[in-house]
Amino acid sequence: MTNVTTEKTVAKQYIDGVYEQLRQIYGHEREFLQAVEEIFLSLEPVFEQHPEYIEHNILQRMVEPDRVVSFRVAWQDDENRTQVNRGYRVQYNNVIGPYKGGLRFHPSVNESIMKFLGFEQIFKNALTGQPIGGGKGGSNFNPKGKSDAEIMRFCQAFMTELYRHIGPDIDVPAGDIGVGAREIGYLWGQYKRLQGAYQPGVLTGKRPGYGGSLGRKEATGYGTVYFVEEMLKDIGQSFYNKTVVVSGSGNVAIYAIEKARHLGARVVACSDSGGYIYDPDGISLRTVKLIKEEKGDRISTYVNYHPNATYTEGCEGIWSVPCHIALPCATQNEIDAEAAQVLVDNGVKVVGEGANMPCTIDAINLFLDNRILFGPAKAANAGGVAVSSLEMAQNATGIFWSFDEVDEKLHSIMKDIYANAKRCAESYGFSGNLVVGANIAGFTKVADGMIMEGVY
Repeated sequence: MTNVTTEKTVAKQYIDGVYEQLRQIYGHEREFLQAVEEIFLSLEPVFEQHPEYIEHNILQRMVEPDRVVSFRVAWQDDENRTQVNRGYRVQYNNVIGPYKGGLRFHPSVNESIMKFLGFEQIFKNALTGQPIGGGKGGSNFNPKGKSDAEIMRFCQAFMTELYRHIGPDIDVPAGDIGVGAREIGYLWGQYKRLQGAYQPGVLTGKRPGYGGSLGRKEATGYGTVYFVEEMLKDIGQSFYNKTVVVSGSGNVAIYAIEKARHLGARVVACSDSGGYIYDPDGISLRTVKLIKEEKGDRISTYVNYHPNATYTEGCEGIWSVPCHIALPCATQNEIDAEAAQVLVDNGVKVVGEGANMPCTIDAINLFLDNRILFGPAKAANAGGVAVSSLEMAQNATGIFWSFDEVDEKLHSIMKDIYANAKRCAESYGFSGNLVVGANIAGFTKVADGMIMEGVY
């Protein structure tokens, strides 16, 4: 008994010491520290059972990225004025495979957000079972309101620096917020011009027929719903006849809505950065796709097509809509403790994170304390990167899978992620806590690989 207590004290001291050192160096990087803290809170029992992780100082080695590439992006707008943005690529950990993670073009992008996303990506990618490491990148460039020509020139300028740091066996970027098939196409074209070679495996998210994979656009949204479906099965329930609220109206949200409806749910609300719509008759997916994918309009125009629906300014209020299942699919920290309490008070039963870190630590704890089934992002939204890895496999072998084949593989991967997270939670004494289970499953896989490869 004494040994257990002493061992636990050593583990806690080690974790707290690494976090405190990190806080002193990166105290200004709020999002990054939040992501690190969320992982660290799960790891004490791991270090109790595996003191070799302390001996090899795995935690301190893992929290520091292999490298952070930061660069200026100068480009010309349609008035021939020179504009300047900042670009990033964080190559975090490649123990399992080449760095893999999206590029985000959004005004909020900074080094803290890039590091938080890259750090999360390590464990998310490990959970997929695919041979991919963790990375992330992007720019504070805002594609909204820009012409196609301006976006093309920016992407070309961005890739003119980035191409030096990526490759099919080095680092394989993909899309993220603000980076879809159009942007990937421009980036890919510039990469080919600079390299003078056709290497389709260097970027994922390409259009099908041009090196892309069917099912990639749907993957994150579908995968989130598949993960939640497994959670529901464990308590003898399903999506059928459940009321669902989905934040956001981009790819993740649209295809989470589509799959949830396919499984018999009634989705009653979705949002964009301006506000949210509530439709008691159930969200019309056809209308949302028309507004967002074809016209590029604001979600507020939904009420022009469906007069029974209501639009409310301010996207935060979406969590006041009563529902059985909440799928935050917009952005980080969109559900705080106050919003979480409203969801609990209104009878929510399941929360599945479709976006990256959409719930604060206080919100997560509140859900867990109230025995709400909670699917953490690194597990629940891993479908996107899983299908990106399938795209890499198709590029490497020169084969092309049908949509149904990709979807079947995605479904299987999400089932395996759930089973792995559930098993790890149980084996470390946290049965039902998928946050702890996913964190431990991802961490131990990467940690074991780091020990195997030695110090470098």
